[in-house]
Amino acid sequence: MERTLISSGSPYEPVVGFSRAVRVGEHVYVAGTAPVMPDGAHPPEDSYGQARRCFEIIGAALDQAGASFADVVRTRVYLVRAEDFEGVGRAHGEIFGDVRPANTTLVAGGLLDPRWLVEIEAEAVVSGL
Repeated sequence: MERTLISSGSPYEPVVGFSRAVRVGEHVYVAGTAPVMPDGAHPPEDSYGQARRCFEIIGAALDQAGASFADVVRTRVYLVRAEDFEGVGRAHGEIFGDVRPANTTLVAGGLLDPRWLVEIEAEAVVSGL
């Protein structure tokens, strides 16, 4: 089965040895996605803005893999602070309100960059191959 690797240009991809997303057959797996900004700019300070940035990156990866948010069947959300759930949940709902993928949201001890409040993973199934 063909394996397609999708890169987002993250500076961590070549160092760590991972892809932003991998498509195998009809399945697309999007790696944990933090609110990395172009040219190393600071991410938004609020959890809603950071989640929206994560979804911009995830959406681009899905598109490159021939998928869309409508194909997402599972998301995982990692928060640094439980109080950020409302903002992240609002952003998640704006994207997936009608799609309603399975979701796990948990509070992690911290993320790689101390400015990051959220990291999001997604999995999609693309039918019609």
